[in-house]
Amino acid sequence: MSAGRITQICIAGLVVNLIGSLVAAALDLPVYLDTIGTIFIASLGGYVPGIAVGFFTHLTKSFVDPSQMYFCAINVAIAVFITFLSRRGYFHSFGKTFLMVPALILFSGLSDFFLENFLKSSDILQPIIEYNKNLAANFPQEFLDKGLSVFSTYFLLKYVVPANVKKAFRMIGQKQAPLTDEMKRVVNQESYLKSSLRTKLMAIVVLGSVLLSSSISLISYFLFKETMIEDHIKTVDSMVTLILNELDPKRIDDYLTLGTKAPDYNEMKKRLYAMRNSNPDIKYLYVYRIEADGCHVIFDLDTDTLAGSKPGDVMEFEESFTPYVDDLVAGRPIPPIISDDSYGYILTLYKPLYDANGKCLCYAGIDFSLDLLRTYGRTFLIKLFTLFAGCFVFILALAHGFIENNVIIPVNTMAYCARNFSYESEADREENFNRIRKLDIRTGDEIENLYQALLMTMKNVLNYFTNLKRAKVQVTNMQVKVMAMDEIAYKDSMTGVKNKAAYDRKLSELDAKIEAGQATFCIVMIDVNFLKRVNDTYGHERGNEYLINACKLACSVFGNEHVYRIGGDEFVVIIDDDQVSIAQYFVKQFRAEMDRKNANESLTPWEKISAAVGVAYYEPVYDKCADEVFKRADKEMYANKLAMKAQRTD
Repeated sequence: MSAGRITQICIAGLVVNLIGSLVAAALDLPVYLDTIGTIFIASLGGYVPGIAVGFFTHLTKSFVDPSQMYFCAINVAIAVFITFLSRRGYFHSFGKTFLMVPALILFSGLSDFFLENFLKSSDILQPIIEYNKNLAANFPQEFLDKGLSVFSTYFLLKYVVPANVKKAFRMIGQKQAPLTDEMKRVVNQESYLKSSLRTKLMAIVVLGSVLLSSSISLISYFLFKETMIEDHIKTVDSMVTLILNELDPKRIDDYLTLGTKAPDYNEMKKRLYAMRNSNPDIKYLYVYRIEADGCHVIFDLDTDTLAGSKPGDVMEFEESFTPYVDDLVAGRPIPPIISDDSYGYILTLYKPLYDANGKCLCYAGIDFSLDLLRTYGRTFLIKLFTLFAGCFVFILALAHGFIENNVIIPVNTMAYCARNFSYESEADREENFNRIRKLDIRTGDEIENLYQALLMTMKNVLNYFTNLKRAKVQVTNMQVKVMAMDEIAYKDSMTGVKNKAAYDRKLSELDAKIEAGQATFCIVMIDVNFLKRVNDTYGHERGNEYLINACKLACSVFGNEHVYRIGGDEFVVIIDDDQVSIAQYFVKQFRAEMDRKNANESLTPWEKISAAVGVAYYEPVYDKCADEVFKRADKEMYANKLAMKAQRTD
């Protein structure tokens, strides 16, 4: 099947989504019908086609309703979910297909409901409460919607879609001949690799996408916040200006000295209340005369929770006004002040009132609540996140498909063929050469050049390797023996981890790196507590089990390859290179696992673990050898042991 035909089928899936959505909306049906095409294409073609249909469904709908773009992540997530289950055979039988429906309802319904509520409200608990209330009521509607899509897909795949169409969709993006089941299994197995190229490339894509989206989100958020604050400042400035226009400079002294007895004082106060009540975000409104001893109250309006000060009262300057006291006393304008304290997130704006001679008579001030701005900002970030989520998954799927089909599979299949090339006989050599030739890699880039070079090299040197068979077998046998001897010499017989000899060899390697200026490592010292108590109480056999359990816990957290047993109850963990930055996380996890086991009453004493832990990092300035790092780790472990003894009550 041609690529054009496959594209047409994907477009048809998109059209089915759009038509279903329009029909459901036009007839006011209790279903959405906008995932039928997504589910069908995802089950037929996999991640990339399914995600593409889901993504472009909401992208198309957003031209009419922009809010639909936020829900793009839901349809994309459904495509990922369906592809995951489809590749595990859930569409092969009606029973498994039926089980997909409630799983899809829980997955998509919960995501959709939460997203919709998070876009509307900043209260995180409210959507959870509402969803729990409506879960039973919404289930029949969701079952009808998702069941129609899933069962339609099952019927089409089983009875309608031809086998050649299914095969063509499985081949989407592949740049070489179909692989055998054995080759598929082997080329996807990366246990023999220290670091996969797939992982590195995907890490670059993910990191780049996250950095880009995070940068755009943060920049957008700060611009949004700055714009909103500027708008609030303009609004508050206009309000304060209206207050100043209402105040008569000639009456300010009377208002201050006579208070409510001054003519028109109460009438003026009513007008100020009317101004404050015109905007619910105005928390406090007041008029002060600022002098060196503090703020002399002229007007200070009551609030629901706080009574205003009386005319003539003197209030101390708040801490946020300390930098502006000199300007206030001198009657000069000051900039708006934003504070976040016990009074809330507030914008404060003071403006002076001058008499005809330019003398500052007083300041009118408003404390304006910015709590709503914080809510808007949180909602804005949620919308940005949901918007980027769908785009991110779509880009990730495209990148993964490209990397997999253009790089990983071709390289791994070539490596597989080269690694399994047999020289036993002429027939074997010919068969292996044909296996490489039948790969038919056609990426059209450097990978294809590499394939052609490999093919040519194999062809040119094929006849020269016949006499090397015996030597290869001998070398292989020797390598096996050396590895076996090495394992015996450097492996602890009881726990199975590396022993003191392996530890000493590792220290020598680290010293060589230190000398070369290439060392990055840390050492974790673990000393198991209560071994003697277990031995004395339950016997040495249980003591050995206790020690083995402690070792297993260390291996499960730090990794078997990093753990050494250097003494009876002493273990050392050496973490180097890239993992050094997360060593503290491993230590916290180790301690948490110990706490969890010790809190489990169902475990026997030799199944519970207690150990003192010390960590030390290599410091180029101070450490001349790896043993100095070990000594610091041992010292910290000893301090931890003393602290644990001080806390014990047994």
